[in-house]
Amino acid sequence: MTEHEQIRVMIVDDHAIVRDGLQEVLERASDIRVVGHAVDGDESLQVALELTPDVVVMDLIMPNKDGVEACREIMDALPRTRVLVLTASTADDAIINALAAGATGYLQKYSGREDLLAAVRDAAAGRSRVPVDMVKRALQSARDLPAPTGDQPQSTLTARERDVLRLFASGNSYAEVAEIIGNSPITVRNTIYRIEQKLGVPTKQEIVVWAVRHGLLDEEIDD
Repeated sequence: MTEHEQIRVMIVDDHAIVRDGLQEVLERASDIRVVGHAVDGDESLQVALELTPDVVVMDLIMPNKDGVEACREIMDALPRTRVLVLTASTADDAIINALAAGATGYLQKYSGREDLLAAVRDAAAGRSRVPVDMVKRALQSARDLPAPTGDQPQSTLTARERDVLRLFASGNSYAEVAEIIGNSPITVRNTIYRIEQKLGVPTKQEIVVWAVRHGLLDEEIDD
């Protein structure tokens, strides 16, 4: 994206008043343009495929399909699109779920206009925007969760797979992991899928929990 291009944003929320309010706030910024809306998780993938937005501002709690599953589907189909989760939830597992689904940013709905604009710009640039204290608290909570089904030893994974998992579970998007390790977002997505298969776990949330329980994030948590 060049300096003079607008950030193309799609809004996903089941409340019309929220969608309208977000659009009004976002379009006051000259560098942001709202290109479309979706009313729930089911509709979000179809609209995203049609519009290929730079950033999707995604509610988490919606009927039919929640924002976590919708985020995961969009990231799988459009790895260059960024997802910014905007939610009223303060639950620790909401953060874990959003990061595990590949969200680039996490913002709560009580945030102000400037925080929203900054989060959209950061997401468009591929920069993670998740409060460090929230991540630490969420990862600490993950330590107390039951061991994932089919829990396997670290030796199951190659060194590269452990690196990818460590980066992904730390809150980096596919694109950010790809940039760090010098690969493509699609390769990272395929690596994450292979890790799921090796560990015998059904979701990305559980591989994040696995990474926490096996100490892959200890260095990041202590920083």
